[in-house]
Amino acid sequence: MNKLVFYTTAGCHLCEQAAVLLRELTEQTQTSLSIEIEEVDIATDAKLVELYGIRIPVVKNANTQREVGWPFDLEELAKLF
Repeated sequence: MNKLVFYTTAGCHLCEQAAVLLRELTEQTQTSLSIEIEEVDIATDAKLVELYGIRIPVVKNANTQREVGWPFDLEELAKLF
């Protein structure tokens, strides 16, 4: 299983746009890849705020640790695998 970690927070309009892209990615790859998305609100952890506060939304492949920060598109998300 491919696991993506989606770093986000409430009220982030860019994060909402990224969530739409992640849904599209999972729909497009449903038959070829099994993808699990773990949504992490950075506001719950000071270290995460420090790491991602000005970069969110960020999506990271939990297995490879490769990540992409906003702005990104479907093609860039697919390159995480």
